[in-house]
Amino acid sequence: MLRALLTASLLLQLTACATTPAPIARGPFMPVSLKQALSAEAVGSRVRWGGMVISVAPLKTESCFEILSRPLDSDGEPQQTDQTEGRFIACGAGFYDPAAYPAGREITFVGSVQAPAECKIGAYEFSCPRLAIESLHLWPKLEPHYYRYYDPFWGPWPYRHPYWLY
Repeated sequence: MLRALLTASLLLQLTACATTPAPIARGPFMPVSLKQALSAEAVGSRVRWGGMVISVAPLKTESCFEILSRPLDSDGEPQQTDQTEGRFIACGAGFYDPAAYPAGREITFVGSVQAPAECKIGAYEFSCPRLAIESLHLWPKLEPHYYRYYDPFWGPWPYRHPYWLY
């Protein structure tokens, strides 16, 4: 009986650690980088990419996201880092409201690589990878740490409340 309870407890704890959102969890994914996606051999590869939303452009039959890529952690969430491979375009059928996907938010896509698109930043034009969206996940907005409550009583040693005086 005790062994069954321990096994059930362990299984419950392990399932609590599985935090990858369902829309972006179903693999397999090919390890294709943005540079590799510019070649014809990568077209059709199913990938999971993510990063920071730069803009969303609703078109007549689809909406296209312009994304600044970021490396993903094991759960598929973009890491908070300055490291990037550049930009990519992710397009999906239907309407995606730019107000629901504002610039600066973290997002992850699952989709297939398509032929590169022509991108433009200011007057600079270049080819950037294009992704056909299967599914996406908009990550919750992170609250800056300076808005969180800080109780000085439980702070680091030099600033801790001198409880021994009472």
